[in-house]
Amino acid sequence: MTLPARNPLHRRRVLTAGGASALATLAFGRVAAAAVTTPERVPLATLDPARLRAATLGFVASLRMADGPYGRYRYAAGSTEPTLYSSTYAAMTRDLYGDLATLSTGEREAWIAYLQSHQDDDGLFRDPVIFDQGWYAGDPEWCGRRHLSCHVVTALTSLGAVAVKPLRCLDPFLAPGGLVAWLESRDWQARPDFVGNEVLNVGTLLQYARDFQRHPRAGDAVATMLRWMTDHHLNPATGLWGGLDTTRPRERSRAVQAGYHFWLLWFYDRVAIPHAERAIDACLATQNACGGFGLGVHTGSDRESSACEDIDSIDPLARLLAHEPPHRRDDIRTALARGAEVVLAAQAADGGFQFVRGRPFEYGHPQLAAGETEGAMFPTWFRTLTLAYLGRALPASPLGAIPWRFCNCPGIQFWLDPRP
Repeated sequence: MTLPARNPLHRRRVLTAGGASALATLAFGRVAAAAVTTPERVPLATLDPARLRAATLGFVASLRMADGPYGRYRYAAGSTEPTLYSSTYAAMTRDLYGDLATLSTGEREAWIAYLQSHQDDDGLFRDPVIFDQGWYAGDPEWCGRRHLSCHVVTALTSLGAVAVKPLRCLDPFLAPGGLVAWLESRDWQARPDFVGNEVLNVGTLLQYARDFQRHPRAGDAVATMLRWMTDHHLNPATGLWGGLDTTRPRERSRAVQAGYHFWLLWFYDRVAIPHAERAIDACLATQNACGGFGLGVHTGSDRESSACEDIDSIDPLARLLAHEPPHRRDDIRTALARGAEVVLAAQAADGGFQFVRGRPFEYGHPQLAAGETEGAMFPTWFRTLTLAYLGRALPASPLGAIPWRFCNCPGIQFWLDPRP
């Protein structure tokens, strides 16, 4: 998920481990600086896959609400209420490790019922704990119900279920001219990173309606979207969309963050992305001094990277290793091995992962917040997913020894080999 760039005047409240509130500068995803004592990197050769799995799943288990129906999870140690995002992150993280196989029939059915109970009549999912508050005020297109719904349908797929209600929210995009008019109304030039979220949300739901709900017109809409994007706002010299100055490191990072979201639609449909070699060059150019990816969009530093910045470059690089003819494969493998060590270093002592190592972070609402020493559900899922992609790209590494399980549902958590 692309998060807004730094705004030093914006303040939000962060829940500490004890549950008290403390002010921190979070700038819509810019995490507050804190003293970091953990190592910048964890050598990949020293990784114990069994310990990684046990620690991560132990953290997830610690946040399950023991009272009431199964499948309700809190976000972090200081959170007091279960949230729908947290329940989806728990399902998706457990699925990556194959842990959902341990569920009883009753537990699985209760978890599915909990997720399904949040679906509105328009097909989108709503969490009353966070709806219309914080980032989610006004149900914005980049992070509102559409974004949440893309997560829920993946979690349902992991659990073996399909969203019960049809996605009537897609009707405006299926009307004649509706999808193209919406695409033309996006702020492609100045904010392609936000557009990345907006387009991925709609594209994912269209692909889901096509493949899981058998909507007769959704497939044509997906094809229209990909054709239009190939012909509009795309720079063949960089393989990136929008009007940002990609000679400037942070704007290059923002453009790659946008590209990550767009490319997922091509990758899921097993269609070659446009200008793949230039896309590889752009992603490699976002690796920072520490070995992570991203050049200060979320951190203000080229020695730190966020969970979003890392996966936004690692995911396409891992998938494009199979690009034919080969392009910079040795460079990609070297960059990914360095990046893996930075991702591993973001694991906290509680077994969860942090959005940025050693910093507090609030995911748009006080019930989605963690302190500077805590793991949290969103970064735990996103960094575990990053490690899974690294395992596929680096099969000879300890990460490659883990039998990762992907969920071949539209969105983010799929792995489909390219067509021959």
